[in-house]
Amino acid sequence: MSDTGEKVVRVARDWIGTPYRHQASCRGGGTDCLGLVRGVWRDLCGDEPEPVPAYSMDWSEPARIETLWQAADRVFLPKPVAEEAAGDLLLFRMRSGAVAKHLGIAGCTGAQATFIHAFSGHAVVESPLSAPWRRRIVARFRFPQEG
Repeated sequence: MSDTGEKVVRVARDWIGTPYRHQASCRGGGTDCLGLVRGVWRDLCGDEPEPVPAYSMDWSEPARIETLWQAADRVFLPKPVAEEAAGDLLLFRMRSGAVAKHLGIAGCTGAQATFIHAFSGHAVVESPLSAPWRRRIVARFRFPQEG
């Protein structure tokens, strides 16, 4: 695991147990999947790179705009989906043909792969990166070097 990947995983795991709150980003208080990534960014890189506008839970599905993917592409370093490493930012498409609207951070890789994420009705958890989750990954990114 790279030094940056190790730091990303350590910081993300500090958020485990934080309750799900749409549009929030407060460790221990509440967060959604984007808020988790924003919080990890703040801990590792400093100020957030761009303002986050209000967003609905449908993530631009009616307009079919890949808002989350476009933002990740601007801020993170894209890498091949198959080139997995702990600490990677994972972008998921929850339904075939829908926009990508869920984020997670790779925890462990290999046969016992996991990812850390927040999703509606749950807290931040580290889940197995099972075959159904793997099939939903549409993009993988690396965090830039911390600030």
